[in-house]
Amino acid sequence: MAPAYRLRLLLIVAFAATMLFGACASTEPYQSIADAQPTNDLPNPYQSIAPWGNLPEGRTWGALNGVAIDNDGESVWVAHRCGANPDVPPGVSPFTYDSCAGSSVPAVLKFDSSGKLLKSFGAGMFVFPHKMYVDRDGNVWVVDMRGANERELKKSPEAKGKGHTVVKFSPEGKVLLTLGRAGVAGNPPDALTEPCSVVVAANGDVFITEGHSGQGEKATPDTVARISRFTKDGKFIRSFGKWGSGPVEFRTPHDIAMDSQGRLFVADRGNMRIQILDQDGAFIAEWTQFGRPSGVAIRNDTIYVADSESNGGCASPGMEKRHPDREPQRRQGPVPHSRSARNEGDERSGGRGRGCERQRLRRGSRPEAAGEAHEGRLSAVVNTGESR
Repeated sequence: MAPAYRLRLLLIVAFAATMLFGACASTEPYQSIADAQPTNDLPNPYQSIAPWGNLPEGRTWGALNGVAIDNDGESVWVAHRCGANPDVPPGVSPFTYDSCAGSSVPAVLKFDSSGKLLKSFGAGMFVFPHKMYVDRDGNVWVVDMRGANERELKKSPEAKGKGHTVVKFSPEGKVLLTLGRAGVAGNPPDALTEPCSVVVAANGDVFITEGHSGQGEKATPDTVARISRFTKDGKFIRSFGKWGSGPVEFRTPHDIAMDSQGRLFVADRGNMRIQILDQDGAFIAEWTQFGRPSGVAIRNDTIYVADSESNGGCASPGMEKRHPDREPQRRQGPVPHSRSARNEGDERSGGRGRGCERQRLRRGSRPEAAGEAHEGRLSAVVNTGESR
């Protein structure tokens, strides 16, 4: 394969992960809001090949909730919830059961482009890995969205004192920085509440979205819904935003990305929009053409948005690609709701659940399209058309 083609093939949007979460796994009952039928009629020249990725003997995929491409342009980082939970009662969503509470399985995995496992770390550190991000220096950030619930603590008391944190690792797995107080939901500078996602600016400042329960039917104006900013050394600068539907208000700021101008693009999922803000929290614009966005990524000032919940519940009408000055494009196929836009060409994403929630890690040859979901395994999506 020619080097230029290989590089183009590996410029990916990795829509990682399980979650579908505020919708399908939050401890708060999910409040479904009917939404206009999304435009999703462009061709999909992809098919899924599964399994993809080689786990150690005896390991199984559980919720695949974070995927990112390494800065080498080929390696794939995955943050997962430590394997499928065998204790899921019949008829109950695995999303409420898959977690790392009490597990000794490493939550952070690195694969090469062929699916060979290169390294793993993070065992015993997390409860609910939610998003993953690779910064300009190759450091790996993992967001642990919640602490252990009552059921998990009863079974695994050692899970107490974990969750509600954002952890920065070196590429070798050394912990470089932890934001938030493990196991404690609270306010910066000492703590975080339900951190959802993270992005790092060119100067090293860290932006964390907080408040996963904003879509819950019990959400109130006091429900946490904000963005918190820290220096590269972890010093708290300020928070902005609150629960609601106005400018700089959120109902689950589920993901965040940054363009070349340093503007923040927030997947305000409960409000069915992308909000665009400056780094001080001033409102710039909102876009509502992306359905109910669960994941957002920006590469070369093209935005990729994963909509996992339009039409009520957890339907996955697809992923949209849009240049800030152009009309959006869409491709067919279910897309999980997390993201990474590092390398052009391939797509890797994942998820786990039941019914519309069942989604898996995927690899494709173009960021515009997604592929078919498979239960219980890592899938590869390959181009079967002439679009290369």
